[in-house]
Amino acid sequence: MGKIKLFLFALCCCFVYAAAKKEKDDRVYLIHADELFYERWRNNDAQVLRGNVEFEHDGARLLCDSANFFESTNSFEAFGNVRMYQGDTLSLVSDYGYYDGNEQLMQALQNVVLKHRGTTLYTDSLYFDRLWNMGYFMEGGKMIDKTTTLVSDWGEYHTDTKMAIFYYDVSMRDKDFLLTTDSLYYNTESKLAHIIGPSDIHSGASHIYSELGYYNTDSECGQLLNRSVIDNDGKLLVGDSIWYNGQTGVSEAFVNVVYNDTVNRNMLTGNYGYYDDQTGYAMCTDSAVTIDYSQRDSLFMHADTFKVFTYNKETDSVYRVIHAYNKVRAYRLDIQAVCDSLVYIQKDSCMTLYKDPIIWNNNQQLLGEEIKVYMKDSVIDRAHVINQAFSIEDLHQKDMYNQVSSKEMLAFFEKGNIREGRAVDNVLVVYYPIDESDSSYIGMVTMETSEMRMFLKGQKLERIWTPKSEGVVYPMTQIPPQKRYLSGFTWFDYIRPLSKEDIFVWRGKKAGTELKVQKRREAPLQKLSLPKDDAETSKPDASLTPDTFQTQTPEQHNKPIAIEQKNAETEKILP
Repeated sequence: MGKIKLFLFALCCCFVYAAAKKEKDDRVYLIHADELFYERWRNNDAQVLRGNVEFEHDGARLLCDSANFFESTNSFEAFGNVRMYQGDTLSLVSDYGYYDGNEQLMQALQNVVLKHRGTTLYTDSLYFDRLWNMGYFMEGGKMIDKTTTLVSDWGEYHTDTKMAIFYYDVSMRDKDFLLTTDSLYYNTESKLAHIIGPSDIHSGASHIYSELGYYNTDSECGQLLNRSVIDNDGKLLVGDSIWYNGQTGVSEAFVNVVYNDTVNRNMLTGNYGYYDDQTGYAMCTDSAVTIDYSQRDSLFMHADTFKVFTYNKETDSVYRVIHAYNKVRAYRLDIQAVCDSLVYIQKDSCMTLYKDPIIWNNNQQLLGEEIKVYMKDSVIDRAHVINQAFSIEDLHQKDMYNQVSSKEMLAFFEKGNIREGRAVDNVLVVYYPIDESDSSYIGMVTMETSEMRMFLKGQKLERIWTPKSEGVVYPMTQIPPQKRYLSGFTWFDYIRPLSKEDIFVWRGKKAGTELKVQKRREAPLQKLSLPKDDAETSKPDASLTPDTFQTQTPEQHNKPIAIEQKNAETEKILP
């Protein structure tokens, strides 16, 4: 029992000592002054100190030229060359100061400079709370952190967390970067700026608007949220979230991404976008759509993925190549198209459609193995269908279609309307001529020729030109059913995009109607005849057989090739 009482007595002594020590530590101590005098009634019960005044309180040293020390309230006023040091990491300098030891609060006025590690804060009025390790100003201030400068009307800085908070007319400048906002958080340790209100960011030719985001001044990386907008010389990028790396020039945008080129009047949308500013490479996928609104009616095109490659980026001859691939579908009121992949070369203004391409214009359908479309001032100038070209016109009558098939087709346009069409090599035609007197169909013409040219005006056929041709005219009542369609005929109306929303619904060709690429004949390799001496010394290649080459003798090479040619008068092709 005695031991327990002894233990409790010792514990009570510890608490009393701790309380006494705390009471002692809470006092403001005067360490030095050259002069000291006291007039109770004249100086409001203050001890007047002059010359090299120094105080100490709870680990902090406070110095000034002169002071009024209120020992009863544990506070003092400091005048002239006021300085406060806390450890070796924090210093506060001003012309005037008032320190309350009970609240551990320092009020500094006029030419205030707060330094903490590599951060410096300038203001004319600052309150520094040592209990919360926080300094705050309400009459304007400027903070410099290495290359970053922040200015605002109101702000606070936490020395323990290195967090600075700024409000009202905030500006943040770093190298070529300027941010203006009304609310900003900035961590001087992580160098991370947190945007929490309407903000404008200017960097070179770029302007960014964001209401929520982060930017690291060290790594030059940023994350913009809440539908932030990046404007670069009329090119706008919007997304639910945007990531940007200023050192590598790489940007990534996520969800509901919209890239709008207001200069060239085109747009790209999707749920994921990527852009490398150094190389000019861009990519968009996930519900990706490109929109060209440079003409009266907008063109909408969808593909699984769009990619943009930039060449000669830093020269005057810069140009871009755009790739769209997998399930490409396009829609405009007057034209629709589908293909597996597409490439657009800006230098040539040429757009090439690959693998089962089909183009529809009103009641016409055009297909082939490959289709090239050349643009001029955003308007179609000419088109070239390569291999297995097939053109069909629906006459909106039962089993009646104008048809042309050939190896190649070309079309030339004026002001967006077709002016001339050409079919070249192995041309087959099924055509229904019209009696202009009563607009009735005369019959059906089948024709075979080596070339055909059609001239149109106002979207109406003016004349047709062909060289030697063979054909048959069938009266309407005597048309053989097997002659109504050319080989390979299919009207792909079930594939055709019907609206800008329908471009997302892929419908492939029915089995058996896919276009099979025809292998082209290649020139046979020739076996060169060698002089006798060389022939004896040369050794045959064991990997080659006699069937590998088709041989011809010199006599066969010199033999003339017979070409059938017919000289006939034809109508003038061009005016």
